[in-house]
Amino acid sequence: MARFGMMPKQRAQEPRFYSVAEVAAIFGLSSMTVYRAIQEGEFPALKIRGRVIVPAKAVEAMIEAASTDGSLVDAASWVADESGR
Repeated sequence: MARFGMMPKQRAQEPRFYSVAEVAAIFGLSSMTVYRAIQEGEFPALKIRGRVIVPAKAVEAMIEAASTDGSLVDAASWVADESGR
């Protein structure tokens, strides 16, 4: 498959991106709440030809930061901190 310029398939248990609906389910929010946070620059996402997807690494990093610190992670502040790197 690689010889035709295509990337091998990712393992099903390790997604690289989540849909907005999946992110909403992970955090127990509505999809509209996630879309609004993305629109206002408070949540990381990519828009490709009208489809909005969220990097799995960003979701996992936010969860890890909250778990490690045992404190509140404000997604909007977290996005601003990450973009400054």
